[in-house]
Amino acid sequence: MTFEADNSFGLNALRIGQGIDSHRIGSGKSLRLGGIDIECELSLIGHSDADVLLHAVTDAICAAAMLPDIGELFPDNASENKGRDSADFLREAVRLACEAKYALINLDCVVRIERPKISPHKQAIRSRIAEIIGVGLDRISLKAKTGEKIGDVGEGRLAEAYCIALLQRVQ
Repeated sequence: MTFEADNSFGLNALRIGQGIDSHRIGSGKSLRLGGIDIECELSLIGHSDADVLLHAVTDAICAAAMLPDIGELFPDNASENKGRDSADFLREAVRLACEAKYALINLDCVVRIERPKISPHKQAIRSRIAEIIGVGLDRISLKAKTGEKIGDVGEGRLAEAYCIALLQRVQ
């Protein structure tokens, strides 16, 4: 008996990856999420622009393509990453995944944040992610959840993002 997948069905052609990220919330003038700026009195705190969603998407793509994670590719102690646009990280992950002969089937993303409300911005966020990656909007799913006033997310101290990426091997 072996635990190896039977490649006669092309099972090795599909790869799934998971990305998770979190950032503290502080005061500010806008909050960067999914590559867009949402005007509010909050901001995410981090070494780069702290875009928690793009970080999770980047890690999910890297995981599915068996690439190093975002921290290895873009260390938070590297001066060139200070304040850097997280779209740069995602573009590089996509470039490396393409180089490794993978294409995106879809992303399933979840953002957990108490405020600001994400629903009014979901379409713009999905559109921006699709634009950065270079795929159709129909491949990007986004859900927004609150913490129901419980824990760090619910008390407005933390934002979290989760992403599952499904990639397919291409010739």
